[in-house]
Amino acid sequence: MSVEEKLRALYALQLIDSRIDTIQNLRGELPMEVEDLADEVEGLKTRLAKHQEDIETLNGEIAARKNAIEESKALIKKYAEQQKNVRNSREFNSLSKEVEFQELEIQLAEKHIKEFKVKIEQKNEVIEQTQGKLSERETHLGHKKSELDTILEETAKEETALVKLSDDYKSNLDERLSQAYTRIRSSVANKLAVVSVERGASGGSFFTLPPQVQVEIASRKRVITDEHSGRILVDPTLAEEESSKMEAIFKKLG
Repeated sequence: MSVEEKLRALYALQLIDSRIDTIQNLRGELPMEVEDLADEVEGLKTRLAKHQEDIETLNGEIAARKNAIEESKALIKKYAEQQKNVRNSREFNSLSKEVEFQELEIQLAEKHIKEFKVKIEQKNEVIEQTQGKLSERETHLGHKKSELDTILEETAKEETALVKLSDDYKSNLDERLSQAYTRIRSSVANKLAVVSVERGASGGSFFTLPPQVQVEIASRKRVITDEHSGRILVDPTLAEEESSKMEAIFKKLG
């Protein structure tokens, strides 16, 4: 490749990559928003499942306490029957203590049942609030996913074609130029590694280029970089010609 061909390929590559940047910017923060919302939805579902599991455990505890109460009542009845047939006061008092103990067991079980029921009510309140929040987040997630899917559907084909085109252009450049382009592009905020001269200055720069440098750029005899920004410079005519050519290609891809 001649130097001019390299410059044309570099500028065309920049136009292609800038087009890809524009498409990706259309998505903006949407992919991250969708991911965050999906994570939040899963977190809320996990929380709901945990509360439901806790309620099942509490209901199990209530059932166990009710069974204990029935067992204590049966024992009280049994001891009361036995008291009718005691032979002395010592046996009667012993059975009375057993009855008293079972009555305390019933009171304790009833106290626990009340506590468990309060906990269940509290859990149900949290579940209701969480379900409301989950429903809201699921609706929001649905809207965001739909929005992202629409953008992806509209741009996926073009983006895929552009990425392939970018790879093709890069493969035609020698490794040194390709690496330099990638390095410059990653080091500047707007990702413009190749710019044209505009009104005697590097595109996007306020520093006027010396006339001799402008002549050298226009001659297309060597690759020249801006001493201030490090960007590769091309003359306006070449930039306009490549822009027109690439615009026609973009229209076909779109």
